[in-house]
Amino acid sequence: MSKARDMARRTRAAAALAGLSLLGACSVGPDFTAPDTGLPSRSFAAPDASGRYSAPPDPNWWAIFRDPTLTSLENQVASANLDVRAATIRLAESRFQRNVAASQQLPAINGDAKVNRELYSQNGLLSLMAPLVPAGQSFSIAPITEYYTGFDASWELDLWGHVRRQVESADANVQASAEQRRGALVSAYAEVARDYISLRGAQVQLGIARDNLKISEDVLQVAQERQRSGLQSGLDTENALGQIESVKAELPALEQKESELINALAFLLDEPPGALRGKLGSPRTLPLTPPAVPVGVPSDLARRRPDIRAAEAQLHEATANIGVAVAAFYPSVQLNGVSGFDSLTLPKMWWASSLQYNFGPSVQLPIFNAGRLQNTVELRTGQQQEAALTYHRTVLQAWHDVVNALTAHRLEQERNARLKAQVEHARLALDIARSRYKQGVEEYINVLNAQRTQLLAEQRLAESTANLGLDLVQLFKALGGGWEATYPVVAEQQR
Repeated sequence: MSKARDMARRTRAAAALAGLSLLGACSVGPDFTAPDTGLPSRSFAAPDASGRYSAPPDPNWWAIFRDPTLTSLENQVASANLDVRAATIRLAESRFQRNVAASQQLPAINGDAKVNRELYSQNGLLSLMAPLVPAGQSFSIAPITEYYTGFDASWELDLWGHVRRQVESADANVQASAEQRRGALVSAYAEVARDYISLRGAQVQLGIARDNLKISEDVLQVAQERQRSGLQSGLDTENALGQIESVKAELPALEQKESELINALAFLLDEPPGALRGKLGSPRTLPLTPPAVPVGVPSDLARRRPDIRAAEAQLHEATANIGVAVAAFYPSVQLNGVSGFDSLTLPKMWWASSLQYNFGPSVQLPIFNAGRLQNTVELRTGQQQEAALTYHRTVLQAWHDVVNALTAHRLEQERNARLKAQVEHARLALDIARSRYKQGVEEYINVLNAQRTQLLAEQRLAESTANLGLDLVQLFKALGGGWEATYPVVAEQQR
C-alpha cells in the first residue's frame, strides 16, 4: 500500500513538473513572421546575351575600377574608419544588453555577511519594562554584538514568456546593431571611393588647366612676335595676357579642392591632415569604368542591403516588445529563500542551532494600475505598426535608389560619349585656329574662342568621366555591396 502511495506521489509530481514546463513554454503576444518585401524577382535591367546585369555584384566592387591605390584605401576601411569602429562598439553594447536580459531566466543568489554592535536606549522600548522591575532596582541591557552570514536567492518563473520575449527583443536588437555596423561599413566604402574619384577628377582638371596655360603662353609668344614685327597692335598681346590670367585664376580653387579631398580621405581612414599627401598627391588618371556591371535582381536586395535587414530586425524587436507588454497582465510567480547563521557570539556562529532560514513562493497579480498596462500594450502595438511602415519605406527606397543609379549611369554614358566627340572637334578647331593665326590669316579672337571652347569641353568631359565612376559607386552602395554574408575578419578581430 505504501508503494502505491509513493507511486501516486511520484506521478503527481511528474504531472506537476510537466504542467509547469508547458506553462514555461508559453509565450504570450504575437510571434514574428518575416515580412514580404514585395520586390520582384526579375532583373533591374534587361539582361544582354551574357546576362551581365542579372548576376550578383562582386562584394569587392571597387576592384572594377582597376586602381591599386583605391583598392589599398578600401582595404583599410573596415579596421580604421571611426564610424565603423563606433558601430562595432554599439554592437558589443547591444550584446551585453542581451546578456543582461537573458540573466533574468536564471535564479539570482546574493551572499551576505555582517557584524553589528548595538546598544539599546534606556528611554526607548526598554522604558516599557520599568513597571516589571522591582522597586529600587534598575533595568538595562549591555551592548551586544551580533554576527550573521548567509545568502538569499530569488527566481521568477517565466510562465508567460515575459523574460523570453525580452530576450527575443534583445536578440533582434543585436541583429539590428550588426546590420547598422554593416551599413556604416558600406557607407564608408562608398565615401572613400567617392572622395578618391573626385580627387582624381580634380587632379585631371588641374592638368587640363595647366595644359591650357601652356597653350595660352604659346599663343602669347606668337602675339608678341607679331607685335614686334609690326603686323598687329598690342591688342592681341593684351588679350593673350588676359587669357593667361583667366586660366591661372582657376588653379587655386582646383588646388584647394585637391587638398580638401586628400584630407577627407585621411579623415575617413583615421589619419591626420596631410598624412596621405605623399600617396595621393601625384596626379593620376581617372579610374576606368566598365560599360556595364552586374547588379543582381530586386529580390536580392532584402538579403544584401544592411538597412533593409536592420529594418526587419527592428520590426522583430517591436513585435517581441508587444509580448513583453502583454505578459505584464499575468500573475508573476517568484520563488524566494533566505538562509544563514546568526549568533551573538562568534564561537557559536557555525553551530547547527545558529541556523535560520525562510523560503516560499510569492505571487503578484496586477489589480489596478490606472490603465498603465493597457496603454503600454497599445504603445508597443503602435511602435510595431510604425516599424512595419519603416520597413516598407526602406525597401521601396532601396528599389528607387538602384533604379535611379542605373538610369544616371546610363544617361551619363551617353553624355560622356557626346563630350568626347566635342573635345575632339574643339582640339581640331584650336589647332586650325592657332596655325592660321601664326600664318597671319586668322584673327586672334578666333583663337581665343577656340581655346575657351576646348577648355570648357575638356573640363566637362573630365567632370562627366568622374561622374561615371561616382554613379557606379552610388549604384553599388544602393545595392548594399561591400560586406555580403560576412564581416571583414580584420575588423572583427580588433573588436
